[in-house]
Amino acid sequence: MEGVALAVDQVSYGYVRAVKALDKVSFTVRYAGVTALLGPNGAGKSTLMALITRLFAAEEGRIEVCGHDLRAAPRAALASMGVVFQRPTLDVDLSVEQNLRYAAALYAMAEPTARIRTVLERLGMAERASAKVRTLSGGMKRRVEIARALLHQPRFLVLDEPTVGLDLDSRRELVEHVHRLCRDEGLAVLWATHLIDEIHAGDDVVLLHRGRVRAKGSIGDVMTAAGAADLGDAYRRLTAPLAA
Repeated sequence: MEGVALAVDQVSYGYVRAVKALDKVSFTVRYAGVTALLGPNGAGKSTLMALITRLFAAEEGRIEVCGHDLRAAPRAALASMGVVFQRPTLDVDLSVEQNLRYAAALYAMAEPTARIRTVLERLGMAERASAKVRTLSGGMKRRVEIARALLHQPRFLVLDEPTVGLDLDSRRELVEHVHRLCRDEGLAVLWATHLIDEIHAGDDVVLLHRGRVRAKGSIGDVMTAAGAADLGDAYRRLTAPLAA
């Protein structure tokens, strides 16, 4: 699909027979834009992220990443994607640069020095390249993980609740960094969150609750679908028990 980095079409998944964690989920993520996958804990966000990153295989439906069918061409699909998982995965006993060099080796990058410098500069971490990861703040560690996810120059970035455990200032700083990357490099970003304040005015939203898409589109589209005055009110209405 032209202009679309991710297409999720009628995807369903269940951990227990007859109980679906996801039920016919469909949405798209466009290039040069952030799409917030918004929903409370237990909505199905982590399951959906696991399917998109192919930790699990979708039982029903189709997922396409940068024009590649995830089931038919998994290598090409995954090569188009950078991922930051909810749980940190850096080696804290290595330096920032050593962590990135290890990732570059996994990507079979012959000479990664220039690329490492570039991604660290863009995320404001160049001066900390030689620092041990364990000496960094939580927000800095997350920026290193994003730098690592961008090493192989993917067109699509997946962030699974990347601000968990960060203080308010660190959260805001990380949100700004990602939106700036999106604007400057034309990246498509899927950002899973349950926090309204991480969503910018121009972002798209997919509101997920109990495994189903309750509303999607612009913030205005979601407000209209809920009959709400703002996104916070829409979120409350669409995730209330009676809306299930």
